[in-house]
Amino acid sequence: MNKTDRQSPPPQVAPEVSGLQSGSTALGRYLALMALAGAPLVFLAKDPYWLNIIAFTYLMGGLAASWNIIGGFGGQFSLGHGVFFGIGAYVTAIATSRYGLSPWLVMVPAAVLAALVAMLISWPTFRLRGPFFAIATMAFNEVAFVLANHFDSFTGGPRGIMIPFKAGFANMIFRERWQYAVLMFVFVALVVGITVWLRRSRLGYYLLAVREDEDSARASGINVLSVKLQGMALSAFLTAIGGTLFTMYLRFIDPPTLFTLQDVGVKFALLSLIGGVGTIAGPLLGAALIVPFENFLRAELADALPGMNLAILGLLMVLAALFMKRGVVGAFEDLLRKIKGKKGGQ
Repeated sequence: MNKTDRQSPPPQVAPEVSGLQSGSTALGRYLALMALAGAPLVFLAKDPYWLNIIAFTYLMGGLAASWNIIGGFGGQFSLGHGVFFGIGAYVTAIATSRYGLSPWLVMVPAAVLAALVAMLISWPTFRLRGPFFAIATMAFNEVAFVLANHFDSFTGGPRGIMIPFKAGFANMIFRERWQYAVLMFVFVALVVGITVWLRRSRLGYYLLAVREDEDSARASGINVLSVKLQGMALSAFLTAIGGTLFTMYLRFIDPPTLFTLQDVGVKFALLSLIGGVGTIAGPLLGAALIVPFENFLRAELADALPGMNLAILGLLMVLAALFMKRGVVGAFEDLLRKIKGKKGGQ
């Protein structure tokens, strides 16, 4: 047989080229997701009622995606993110209302403080696993609620803190609702972009390994505690930024607003679970489904059946945990696999 008759082996793709191709695919999906998320803002830009819901949906989507870093990728079911949310909110409110500082200048230092506090309180609690870790983080949320009520000279106590209305970009206070909606969209786009990067980074792979099996990850040479602390610090950092945006959006904060477990601590986890915990699009999808639905329930049932909206949301969380363990995104992916499997079998 001649050399020309031999079949040449298929060309090998260089690792750099393969990485660029996968990177461009991830970027394309991210841009498509953000374009889809921004569509309601474009079409409802002149409706004040829907702009308010859209802005809050973006904010909660970004906060849920921040929680998803440690709760979804890292598998650490935290119910104490209200602490980091509150740090960002209180530091911003105090600095702007009492010292006249711009929230743009305060936002990053407040987020760094939240990350440091997250590492401090997580160092002992990360030695717990499963429901014991969740209960411990829930306790931190309750402690923060008590402290915020007690130190009224610093936090305003039950009276809260009111931020005066001084419209202007430097003060992060706007006259039009669509401006707040754009700001919240930038926030969720930033957080989702960071999660896309994290999912492809070494830290992201380490977090996934820890989530799947801590003992195997430790046996593989991964510093499990360090990985958890890094993931929690990043999650807390982004959550505190959301607290700053929330404060400047409402211009009033008090302990019940920031540390109520069902409205803050559980809400971040709920949105991720409904949408698809551990996925990129899941938290944003969960916010898009739950926040408008919650507003509808509150409007329809607040007078007739007070508290029923929380009961319905709790029921949804239970049903999602029982029948859609991978959320809406996971259910959709499973459906696509079944369809492809049937086509392949024909």
